[in-house]
Order: sequence, then C-alpha cells, then structure tokens
Amino acid sequence: MIVTDAQVHVWEAHRPGRPWPAEHRASPVFVAVPGARPHRAEPIGAEEMVALMDAAGVARAVIVPPSPVGDCNDTALEAAAQYPGRFAVMGRIDPTAPGAPQALASWLAHPHMAGIRMTFHKPPWDAWLDDATLDAFWADCERLGIPVMLLIPGRLDALERIARRHPGLQLIIDHLGRRSDLRDDACFADLDAMLRLGALENVSVKTSAAPCYSTEGYPFANLRPHLKRVYEHFGPRRTFWGSDVSRLPCTYREAVDHFVEALDFIPREELPWVMGRGLSRVLGWKEPPMETEDTAQ
Repeated sequence: MIVTDAQVHVWEAHRPGRPWPAEHRASPVFVAVPGARPHRAEPIGAEEMVALMDAAGVARAVIVPPSPVGDCNDTALEAAAQYPGRFAVMGRIDPTAPGAPQALASWLAHPHMAGIRMTFHKPPWDAWLDDATLDAFWADCERLGIPVMLLIPGRLDALERIARRHPGLQLIIDHLGRRSDLRDDACFADLDAMLRLGALENVSVKTSAAPCYSTEGYPFANLRPHLKRVYEHFGPRRTFWGSDVSRLPCTYREAVDHFVEALDFIPREELPWVMGRGLSRVLGWKEPPMETEDTAQ
C-alpha cells in the first residue's frame, strides 16, 4: 500500500530574498492574527520532511504552504523538485490580485503543482464567501480542472452553495471541517453540517490533524464514532488520510497507525483508497507501481 499524506507544511523563515507579508514579519512565530502562525518556531525544510516521512512509512505527501508565508509557492515547488515523486503542491493564490485569472490559466502547467489551497478562517478571506468576489475564481477552477482544498471551519453552508453551483469542481474539505480551538465531542457538535456534503460527488474530506481534536492519547478512541460517520458518508474514495504532522500531539507513526491499525471499520481492501489512492485520483497525481504485490490489488 502506498501511503500518501494529504497535508504537510514545508516553509522557510522570513528573509529578504523570500519575504513574508509585512503583517507577519515582526513576529514570524506568534503573530497578532489568530490562525496565522506556523506550527513551530523552526521552519521545516524538505530534507527534514522526507526524513519524517521515511521513518513513518509515508511514501508521498501534499505540501500545503502555510498562510503566514503569503502566496509565494516557490519553497514548496523547490522541495517537490528536489525530491521527485515524493511531493505534490497545493499552491496558494490571491484570486483578487491583478493577473490572477492569467495565473490560473497556466496553474497546472507548473511541474509538481496539483491544485490550490484556500483559507477562509480569518478576515478578509471569510468575507469572500458572502459576496460575488470569488464567483469568477470558482468558475475558472471548474473550467480548468483545478482541485481546491479549503480550510473553511464553520462555513460549510457556503461550501455547499459553491459545490452545487459548480458540480465539475473538485472541492476538498481540510481537517474534517473542524475548528482548531475545540476538542472531543464539542469539536464535532456540528458534524452533521459536513456529513450532508457527502451526497455531493465533487466534495471530499481530509481527515488531516484528527489527533489534534482529541484530549486522549493514541488510539484516540473518542474520535472513532465521529470518524466512522465521516467514512460512512464520504466513503473510501472521498475520505483522505492526512497528518498535518507539524502540529500533531502524537508521533507521525501513530497518526498513520491510527487509520491503518486502529480504525477497524475500514475494510482492509479499502485502506489503500483512504491512505492515498483516493486523494491521488482526485488530484490527478498518478501513484507509482508497487514493488511488491499489494493485498488490495
């Protein structure tokens, strides 16, 4: 089975040649805007991430540039070029910036670029969900076949409208659609709002960072009923395992084993889909051939 992580962060510290946005430079670790800070003080580079993946048995990963570094995707793309076959990139873009439509037209022509990641967890981005600001953006992504990952906690109503209006647009919900400030059952109180989206074939969900939403240790038993409901509504081909490893409260290996070993409601023959094949299909990122026979073949 080829394990593909649906989300990791690789980033650099602010420097003159590759600056962070001005509002994040004064304190590049803890900034004033909630939700706009890297997960740790020291950046994670490509070499370290590959070492973490190798130790955990993760073959491939999707790099999601963190929002504090702005909309420059160069670090992520360089990492993917440095380690061919190990990384794909869901790049950031400001759809309101001059030249954005032109950039979208050639977006997937960039080597290693698989799609776009949008964040709607703070101003001004959240306001874009309530007006016509992004109407052309969604239409362009649908027309061009660009998948979009969305950090959109608490605004799944807007996501449903977008998904129904653009049935050809692949939309991927980040982090189970959960709020990062809640834990345990309180974190899943509004889960039904996300489960309704399972009826829409163009909506998938990343289970990335699942251990972060439990106060229990491995195997995070109190998450099991919630994850089972997600799996039942989205199925193995639209439920994507991911780690968000830089903020895990457990080891990377435990995050893998949580799904591979502990969640017995996932049939063994469906695990390859959950652990990477489904994500790879949606992103158009072809899996390499297995060196040995896969029990799921």
